[in-house]
Amino acid sequence: MSVEVTTLPSGLRIVTDAMPNLETASIGVWIGAGSRHESAAEHGLSHLLEHMAFKGTKRRTAKAIAEEIEAAGGDLNAATTGETTSYYARVLASDTGLALDIFGDILTQSLFDAQELEREKSVIISEIAAAEDTPDDLVFDLFTEAAFPKQALGRSILGTPERVSSFDRNAIEAYLARHYAAPSTIIAAAGAVDHASIVAEAKLRFGALAPQSAAQMEPAHYVGGTKLLKRKLEQTHIIVGFEGSSFHDDHEFALHVFSNAVGGGMSSRLFQRVREERGLAYTIYTFHWPYADTGVFGFYAATAHKDVAELMPVALTCMREAVDYLTQEEMHRAKAQMKVAWLAALESSAARAEQIARQHLFFGRVLPREEIIGRIDALTLAEVRHAGERALSTAPTLAAIGDTKNIMTQARIAEFLA
Repeated sequence: MSVEVTTLPSGLRIVTDAMPNLETASIGVWIGAGSRHESAAEHGLSHLLEHMAFKGTKRRTAKAIAEEIEAAGGDLNAATTGETTSYYARVLASDTGLALDIFGDILTQSLFDAQELEREKSVIISEIAAAEDTPDDLVFDLFTEAAFPKQALGRSILGTPERVSSFDRNAIEAYLARHYAAPSTIIAAAGAVDHASIVAEAKLRFGALAPQSAAQMEPAHYVGGTKLLKRKLEQTHIIVGFEGSSFHDDHEFALHVFSNAVGGGMSSRLFQRVREERGLAYTIYTFHWPYADTGVFGFYAATAHKDVAELMPVALTCMREAVDYLTQEEMHRAKAQMKVAWLAALESSAARAEQIARQHLFFGRVLPREEIIGRIDALTLAEVRHAGERALSTAPTLAAIGDTKNIMTQARIAEFLA
């Protein structure tokens, strides 16, 4: 990667990765603050701020923001996670300055008009209602709430209708002043980009960012627990999970490989045993989500109500057996899947821009591809099995939506895996 990095005196970092033969660029601003940085009284505020950034500035109306970028053939979007908030665009190479001008405008000169705020709060309340109607999404919110009870990481990113309704301009501006500061901000671009030009634009457009940040993230403490929601659905949606590894944990790559081997593809143990051999589910897969100081690992399945009682022990047996009997061939397939997925993402300028931004936020540097591939290749079968055993020895977390009467209890899951 041809990565270039410049850190301004304010602490603002500009990271670019030029990709030859492209005519477009992906460019954005990543803030090291998300829902984990909210107090209980601020639940949902990060996401609301992300929406309000596009609702008008001192120089542009909300309509003008959309029209100006689309007149150049570009598009704007944004996203909020537990640990970051991002604003990004895809534009022609000649329009990176326009994108940065708009980003600088919306992040330092937003008006937070009272009427726009009320309209957007209604939009987000509708978004919350839509999530409630989507069980395969909602079950993950229940899962994180059970895994991290009464913690910022365990709260949904969207917030609640009651809390979102309570926010006013003062709450938004206080959060913005506390978290949107130069040292916690990354400007990242990939594709047809010129580093010097982007640095010059960043100096011009982001001078108003405060040079110091008071942003602090509430530490996470994995607990484990159970959240069951009875609903009349066609299927029961189930997640069984455990404590995973953080970005900085030595076991993180090994647990990713273990997760891929157990439930990451059509050849995986879970897919073959649960779907192909038993026909117990259409959808079943494992996941591993690392965070800055913790992580979660587990499996999700959607199954007919009559098959719940059979699916859970079959799936758990697959996971437990993998700790002792995962083969070299399975590990090699999982490693290959990881490498191809990661390298394929590097062929996208948007994925590259996001990757270099997130790596700088979490590691303070961009990790060379040789380093990442080398770490994957160096993993031994014993290390991969150990990472799985380490995760499965933690307290289980269980979440389910649908007909929950045949769901195994948390205690029974722990006994089953002992």
